[in-house]
Amino acid sequence: LEDRLAQLSQGELDYAIASGGGRMRITMDRYEADWAMVERGYRAHVHGEGRAFASASEAVKTLYVEDPETDDQWLEPFICVRDGEPLGPICDGDAVLFFNFRGDRAIEISTALEATDFTHFDRGDAPKVYFAGMMQYDGDLQLPRHFLVSPPAIDRTMGEYLVASGLRSFVVSETQKYGHVTYFFNGNRSGYLDPSLERYVEIPSDNIPFDQRPWMKAAEITDSAIEAILEGAWDHIRLNLANGDMVGHTGNLEATRLAVSAVDHCVERLEKAVREAGGVLLVTADHGNADEMWMRAKKGGVLKSEEGSPVARTSHTLHPVPAILVDPTGTRTLSAGQHASIAQIGATVLALLGLETPEGYLPSLAIPTPSWRDA
Repeated sequence: LEDRLAQLSQGELDYAIASGGGRMRITMDRYEADWAMVERGYRAHVHGEGRAFASASEAVKTLYVEDPETDDQWLEPFICVRDGEPLGPICDGDAVLFFNFRGDRAIEISTALEATDFTHFDRGDAPKVYFAGMMQYDGDLQLPRHFLVSPPAIDRTMGEYLVASGLRSFVVSETQKYGHVTYFFNGNRSGYLDPSLERYVEIPSDNIPFDQRPWMKAAEITDSAIEAILEGAWDHIRLNLANGDMVGHTGNLEATRLAVSAVDHCVERLEKAVREAGGVLLVTADHGNADEMWMRAKKGGVLKSEEGSPVARTSHTLHPVPAILVDPTGTRTLSAGQHASIAQIGATVLALLGLETPEGYLPSLAIPTPSWRDA
């Protein structure tokens, strides 16, 4: 990237990497779990505060050498300098274009750069900039005000059909995945669809590296869900156990084993409660992570390992994820079709609640359990 930017720098054009750091250490917090992360990034990007290096590649190589156990996601903030001065701090009159793969980790830094009334940390002499995102990350908050591409209109979500049918939903997760069961489920909208029919519970995540506490908040989430299950007041209960994803990202194999074990124990408890309440349990995931913890280093692809040596894999995997239905009545199971997709989960949940599959949805995976006569 640095070589390409140097090629593009001609005449008055000057392209360069000005600052950086690991996404789990600076800038990229989500769901307001740790504003200190955002502050560290803000001070690097805006005020040029951080450990100084001649280039980003020098920074990454140096930080790897100093701590061979580190991972790129956890690199400390750094800045690039030229003639002893920060290369590109954000200043008054600048235009700032924010681009990122997903909206949840874009909201807080967008707020810090755009908001006039800001209290989450001391921004110091905050520059006046023209800030734009690739898209608008939150339609309810109108954040950011300026963006390049209009966001898709996500309507007719599963949650909208539930409240339109008068069904009651209980939703719970810890901070790291709270938006996954609320914001994302509601079509990138914050808040309740219908507070008279919904209850959202956020259990604060611990602000420490996830491999230091691999059980995370799985037990607390499960306790809350089981209480709701046995309360008998809810038609649909939705939860997310974050362990396999967040601990898997650390690359720590032993911690990931403990994380998966914690989730196994919690799912066992949930199944028992669902059976006791006469309900149905549906278990699935949005991607793999803890299922493949090692890979082989490629030539030139990994700074810390020789080609062909095993290195920790910290990214999502491409393997199919399971979908498991526990129906104590034994009358329903899931279709084992070759092209089954996570996009069918919405229709599946609605079908299990006795609702018709809405027009435009992929079909439900729930089917009658085949009898021996069908074999």
